[in-house]
Amino acid sequence: MASVLDLTGVSVIRGGGAILDKVSWTVNDDERWVILGPNGAGKTTMLQIAAALIHPTSGTATILDEAVGKADLFELRTRIGFASTALARRIPAKETVLNVVLTAAWAVTGRWNETYDDVDIERAQRVLAEWKLDHLEKRRFGDLSDGEQKRVQIARAVMTDPELMLLDEPAASLDLGAREELLHILGGYASSPTAPAIVMVTHHVEEIPRGFTHALVLSRGSIAAAGPLAEVITSEVLGSAFGLDLVVEERDGRYWARAA
Repeated sequence: MASVLDLTGVSVIRGGGAILDKVSWTVNDDERWVILGPNGAGKTTMLQIAAALIHPTSGTATILDEAVGKADLFELRTRIGFASTALARRIPAKETVLNVVLTAAWAVTGRWNETYDDVDIERAQRVLAEWKLDHLEKRRFGDLSDGEQKRVQIARAVMTDPELMLLDEPAASLDLGAREELLHILGGYASSPTAPAIVMVTHHVEEIPRGFTHALVLSRGSIAAAGPLAEVITSEVLGSAFGLDLVVEERDGRYWARAA
């Protein structure tokens, strides 16, 4: 077991206010984490630091044994799989699904002058098949449904065989069927012993896939609770974080929450 992400006393200050306040957190290579918390709690900012997209204002962030601020970030980012709505907006709508996944090998979002070996193309096609997207290979990204775009983003994140995978609300805006299909595939991936460490941000406990092992709850930029799922995804912990009496239930590896 080795650490893939280590935050020590990390703060992020914007406009004189603390988005994150002295956060310390470690993710090991055999762990699958979900981050929850109210709007404005700092969830996406945590993920941006983990993706080496922003620097902390203070404290240290070590990702895959590389210290942010001292490492070659372009090289580091090729070792991280990242899927988010913000990233999806940078993908050209006319790009084919195959190219959306393939360009992850160069950590770019649109085909330009890069060259790809046959092994890269075969790898992209294999990943598309694993995520049940091979029939969309020649479709334009901008013509896909929300659910299809979400799965293509995750396939892109998987393309480089990352050592750390980061997912920012992968099930947001999906209808029930698309959500459950995505969570089923993602749960199978997370349950594999060969999968990388995963950190996923979500707003809803219903979106925690099977196979995830740990949870971190943020509240006002600080960690309210962190640890194994069963210890953190509880009525007491989430009720306190969201300021509401909640009933949280688990059944067959999935969670539900409702107002008490």
